Amino acid sequence: MNRTPPDLPQILDALNPHASLVQRHLWLMSLLQWIRGRADDAPAAVARLRLMLDAIQLRPTWQAEWQLWWAHFLGAVDATSLLADHGFAPRPAFMSELGNRLRKKLLPQTPETTDLGELFELLAPTPFDAEWLRAIDPDTLLRVQSLLFTAPAPSEDSLAPPLGSGQSLLLDALTYSVGQVSATGFASEIRQRMSDQAQNERPFHELPAHFERLRQAVLQLGPRSEAALQAADVLRQQLEACRRAAQTVYTHLEEHGISVGIVFRLRQLRERVVRIRDLLSCLQSETPSADLAQLLARLVLVSEEGRSIRALIAASSHLTAAKVAERSAESGEHYITRNATEYREMLRASAGGGSVLALTTWVKFAIYGLGLSAFWSGFAAGLNYAASFVLVMLMHWTVATKQPAVTAPAMAAKLKDMSAPDAIERFVDEVAHLLRSQIAAIVGNLGLVIPGVLLICAGLHAAGLGPMVDAEHAHHTLHDLSLLGPTALFAAFTGVLLFASSIIAGWVENWFVLHRLDSALTYNPRFTRWLGPLRARRWGQWLRRNISGLAANISLGMMLGLIPAFAAFFGLGLEVRHVTLSTGQVSAAAATLGLDVLRHAEFWWAIAGLFAIGPLNLAVSFYLAFRLALRAHNVGLVERRRINQAIRARLRSAPGSFFWPV
Repeated sequence: MNRTPPDLPQILDALNPHASLVQRHLWLMSLLQWIRGRADDAPAAVARLRLMLDAIQLRPTWQAEWQLWWAHFLGAVDATSLLADHGFAPRPAFMSELGNRLRKKLLPQTPETTDLGELFELLAPTPFDAEWLRAIDPDTLLRVQSLLFTAPAPSEDSLAPPLGSGQSLLLDALTYSVGQVSATGFASEIRQRMSDQAQNERPFHELPAHFERLRQAVLQLGPRSEAALQAADVLRQQLEACRRAAQTVYTHLEEHGISVGIVFRLRQLRERVVRIRDLLSCLQSETPSADLAQLLARLVLVSEEGRSIRALIAASSHLTAAKVAERSAESGEHYITRNATEYREMLRASAGGGSVLALTTWVKFAIYGLGLSAFWSGFAAGLNYAASFVLVMLMHWTVATKQPAVTAPAMAAKLKDMSAPDAIERFVDEVAHLLRSQIAAIVGNLGLVIPGVLLICAGLHAAGLGPMVDAEHAHHTLHDLSLLGPTALFAAFTGVLLFASSIIAGWVENWFVLHRLDSALTYNPRFTRWLGPLRARRWGQWLRRNISGLAANISLGMMLGLIPAFAAFFGLGLEVRHVTLSTGQVSAAAATLGLDVLRHAEFWWAIAGLFAIGPLNLAVSFYLAFRLALRAHNVGLVERRRINQAIRARLRSAPGSFFWPV
């Protein structure tokens, strides 16, 4: 049954100063809901607020009941939790805040609470509340202040101090906020990462003393006294010094690895400094009602952001994403050829990678021949892929599909400075270098994996062993790789895995550097006793150089092997399609079926599938990595349009530059 919402007279008549706590809160929610209306027209909401004030003026006795209601309300709730703590994590840790936001999204909140911060999220649940609060004109705000919040004379049996104690609430909120800023600045993980100059200046040590001078001036002389105003200016300067000191931590993180937890705490500190400034403005304002309305509007937006998991992750992990893109860019430079000599070297390196993956194809079919369960078969296949990729890395060879995820950040790094007159032209040159490097890598991989697989098949036949794959599984392989099936979808999904492996590599390298594991391996007494000083130093340096490659190759191999097994457990039927490995499988199937396979349509549809797998592997992984790098380097939409136009112009004028070195 639909209930008709109460009108204003009914709401005003329902005011009961002696109602229970939850009933008082429900009444206030209904009043604000009436003011909000349809939540789509801010001027209309302000007009309803004026109508409410007009109705109150016609009810002289109602104001006395309201003042008593307000006293009971303030006496029962903790208002400083809204002013000082609302929007901040209850514990200064990223994971605890993530859990807190998940709880808010999944579980309903109750109005039966003494925490005004929690109640505020029910009183002002949408961004529209910020819109209509900001739309209230000064005259209406003065009417609200005079009609509803003019302090009565103090009474001995009052449950809460009179409204003049609003300044006391602001002082309490300032006390808690300044204490939180000081505690964050004194935390060892923040303090030890500040610059030497910031540690010598000791801004966080002086902050409590400056605030205490302000508090005493406000209590003794008033918030707008000359002494209080001067103390507030000094406090603002000290807060700025604290903010600058905390900012130096970012320099340390850039050099020694990013910690999401530390970035989260720094962001909280910066926002608390802003909150303190807002509270100071409310405390010493000549028009406190206007400043308080603006503060409440900002708190509404803080509530909205505080419910967003995406905003939390984006804000806390932005520097990590930038660092991942930067480290990938350093690796990606090695895979871009810019002249004929480097082009030939890429062909040689990719041919070496193709020869290893020919052996990988043989081992893969041997594993399937063992008849293991789905998980152990996938696990063994993942180990096979990971070992092969690591071997290719150690031999300084290359696998074509692994390049885009690391070359894309290298490309985006060229866009850091777009002010140079030839910046766009140089970037288009890099695009041409990259594309022909990818073509060379694919040609090298496929050019050797095909003869490599055929050579292994011939060797098995000469040794009197069975074929790499029997006839039944050969037909099954050709059918699975056919373009008529979901091959294109699986190839795009494999591109996502290629990108994911580069992200894992960046995170692992960042973690390795953040915890200084290279130094631990080099100097830790336990390792030096076990390995010897020289060998320990070599291992530390080698891991520092290769940890990213090891993480990328091992993670990619295990994902290629295990994800199909996990997908099968959930009935998804998801497979991976890697162009070089798939080409090896088609070659093995053709060797088993003989030349007669050339007359079968399934063979040619499998060949067509290979022509789709390669571009999709490359394009999807490159696109995802490039988008991440663009976001990390803050490249705008205008620059992207200029780049697209320049690439199209180069394709028209010199298409050959994208395929072979000039």
